[in-house]
Amino acid sequence: MRLLQILRPTLPILIGASLMLTLSMGLRQSLGIFLQPLTHDIHISVSDFTLALAMQNLAWGILQPLAGAMTVRYGFRSIMMVGAVLYIVGLALMASAQGLLSVMIGGGVLIGTSLACTAAAIAMSVAARAVPATVRSTVLGIVSAAGSLGALLSAPIGQLLNEGYGWRTGMWGFVILSVAMLPAAWFAGKVDSIPLPPRTSDDIGDSSAGAAVKIAFGNASFAVMTCAYFVCGMQLVFLTTHLPSYLAICGMDPMLSAQTLGMIGGFNVLGSLFFGWAGGRWNKLALLGGIYIARSLVLAWYFMLPPSPATTLLFGALMGFLWMGVGPLVAGAVAEMFGLQWQAMIQGLAFMSHQLGSFLGAYGGGLLYDTLGSYTLAWRIGVALGLAGGIIQVAFALIRPSQPPLLRTA
Repeated sequence: MRLLQILRPTLPILIGASLMLTLSMGLRQSLGIFLQPLTHDIHISVSDFTLALAMQNLAWGILQPLAGAMTVRYGFRSIMMVGAVLYIVGLALMASAQGLLSVMIGGGVLIGTSLACTAAAIAMSVAARAVPATVRSTVLGIVSAAGSLGALLSAPIGQLLNEGYGWRTGMWGFVILSVAMLPAAWFAGKVDSIPLPPRTSDDIGDSSAGAAVKIAFGNASFAVMTCAYFVCGMQLVFLTTHLPSYLAICGMDPMLSAQTLGMIGGFNVLGSLFFGWAGGRWNKLALLGGIYIARSLVLAWYFMLPPSPATTLLFGALMGFLWMGVGPLVAGAVAEMFGLQWQAMIQGLAFMSHQLGSFLGAYGGGLLYDTLGSYTLAWRIGVALGLAGGIIQVAFALIRPSQPPLLRTA
C-alpha cells in the first residue's frame, strides 16, 4: 500500500513505459515463430532470416547510446514516438515482404532503430527518473516484469494466426498490436516534466556526452559488467531466434514453440520482480553473474536431453525466470554508479555489448546450422561462454564492489 501511494502521481508514466516495453520486446522476441514459413514462402535461407534479425540487434546496439544521449537534448517523448512509428513501419514491411531486402530493412534496420528508442534502456531510464531512489530497484523490477508480458501474449496470438491464416496474417496482427505503442510512448513522455533529483558529488552532471563516456569506461566495475553483458545477448537471442526452428526439426508440435516463448514471458514476470527486489538488498553485479551461470547450466541440461513437451515447457519456465531479471539490475547499477542525467546513454553503451552478442547469437547460430545441419556446436559455445562470463562477473563483483566514480573538478 505504501509503495502504491508513492507511485500514484507517476502511474501514467510507469504504465506507458511498461506497455511500450512489453510491446517492443514481446513482438520482437516472437519473430522466430515466422522463420520456417516465411523463409519457405519467399525463398530465402534460414541464415538470411537470421542475418536480418542479427542486423536488427546490431542496429539496436549501435544506436542505443545515441538515442540515450538524444533524450538529454530532445526529451524522452519525441525519441519514443519516433521509435514507435518506425516499429509499425518495420513490421508492415516484413508482412508484405517478397524477398530478402524487405526483411532486412523492415525486420533488421527499422525495428532495430525503433528498439533503441522504445526498449529496455529507454523504458528503464524513464522509470528510474519517475520514482524516488528508495523504491527505484523495486519499480525497475515491476516495469521489467510488465515488459515481460508481451511475449506471453504475442507469441500465442502470432502462432494461432500463422497456423490458421498464414504467416502474413500473423505478421499483420503484430502490426495492429504495435500501434498501441504510440499512446504508450506519449504517456511515458510525461516524464520530461519531472525535474532531475538534486545531484550528489558522485553523479555525472552537466558534462558533455564524450566526458560521460570517458568516465563510464574508466570505471572498472562498469567495464566488466559491459563485457559480461555480451554473453547475455548471445544466449537470449540465440534462443528466441532458433528455438522454434530447433523444435520443428525435432518433429515437435509447432504450437509448442509459441507455448514455450509464452512460458518464458510468463516466468519473466516473476524473475523481473524477484531480481528487482533482490537488487535493492544485495550486490547487483554479483546477482548478474549468478544469472549468467544459472542460465548456462539450464541451457546445457535442456540440449543434452531429447526434447519433449514437458522438458521444453520446464526449460521455458526456468529460462524465463532468468531472462529479463538482468534489466533492473543493470539499470539500477548504472544509476548508482553515474546518476540519472546520462543513464540512458551509459546504459546504452553497456547494451551495445549485449547486442554484439545478440548479433553473434542470431547470425552465428544460423550460420552454424546451415553449415553443420545441427545446433549442437552453437549451444555448446553458448554454455561455455556463459559460464566463463558469469564466473568472472561474480568474482569481480565480490572482490571489488562497485563504487560511484569520484568526479574531480579542476
